[in-house]
Amino acid sequence: MTGRDYPTTPDGRYFVAKGRLWRKTNPALDDTTRRAAIKRLMQARRAVGQAATPETVATARAAVDAAKRDLGERGPVWWDDGAPDEGGKHPRNTSYAAWWSGLSDEARDAAQ
Repeated sequence: MTGRDYPTTPDGRYFVAKGRLWRKTNPALDDTTRRAAIKRLMQARRAVGQAATPETVATARAAVDAAKRDLGERGPVWWDDGAPDEGGKHPRNTSYAAWWSGLSDEARDAAQ
């Protein structure tokens, strides 16, 4: 497991939190690109929290989306084997169902 001890799929494409698969950052990104995108993401998330009007909220959320796309967490998948994006689904409803059922209760509890 990685990060905050969220279970990570065997192929390293997703972690499970809040009972859903979340796409991980593209591991092929170079460190400079990844760090810059993370910095933009954190700035955009702060801007969402500080936004005072619907327009500034929308602008800040668009910046969050752009940074997540740059990281490979949204948009086109970063893997090239033709596997579909299963993000947002509960693992039991995906091709990861067998892996999910084989996890310990402790690991599954960490993903809730």
